Amino acid sequence: MRFLRHFAAARPSATIRGLSTSCPRLSDALFVHRDTEYNNPKIPFEFTSENMRTAEEIVSRYPLQYKKAAVIPLLHLAQRQNKGWTSISVMNYVAKFLDMPPMRVYEVATFYTMFNREPIGENFVQVCTTTPCMLRGSTDILRTACDHLGGIRPGGTSRDGKFTVIEVECQGACSNAPMMVVNDDFYEDLTPETTKKVLDAFAKGEKPKQGPQSGRQTSENSTGLTALTSKPYGPGEFCVPEFQ
Repeated sequence: MRFLRHFAAARPSATIRGLSTSCPRLSDALFVHRDTEYNNPKIPFEFTSENMRTAEEIVSRYPLQYKKAAVIPLLHLAQRQNKGWTSISVMNYVAKFLDMPPMRVYEVATFYTMFNREPIGENFVQVCTTTPCMLRGSTDILRTACDHLGGIRPGGTSRDGKFTVIEVECQGACSNAPMMVVNDDFYEDLTPETTKKVLDAFAKGEKPKQGPQSGRQTSENSTGLTALTSKPYGPGEFCVPEFQ
């Protein structure tokens, strides 16, 4: 501070650049577990009979000494059963199921963003904001989704518990940007208006038609064909007479 006062006194005030700082954001929520009423090891979890058969089938794909390689598909299976999120009880159960140290399962669950460490809404909305989608207006799509669901922020859950909205990286549908994923389905070629329609349908318990919302069938050119517009060559066409 003494240096800054001296520096300020030594130069005209018009040329001084102000120093600014931003508040630090705690990031331990992604990596550190702290027991809560809804997430602690005392809350029981185990596979249903149907998921137990699925889990055993998954493990059978691997050599016995490498069954720990099934940790990702088993965590995914358990997360689906646990209403879309991976609790400490889920991780401990998978660790015991695969005879793994719990820490090894924690490392996987905290590394991959596909595993949700906190409870989510009934409908999980993932809005892509990577470059192709951003150039096509994904910022407006994200803003529309958050505002339409009660003014929540990315990462938040609506008050009725029906929706959680997050911002994600590329979902692999760049030709149909902008897009979002709701639960397991892609909704593409979005506008603010069609985004609201999709969310309203889910809010009513309906499942809207997945895919492009612009009338396209897949990812064909929306203005029509620009190539391969003429009759294709048939056998023998444009060949010398002896080959016709």
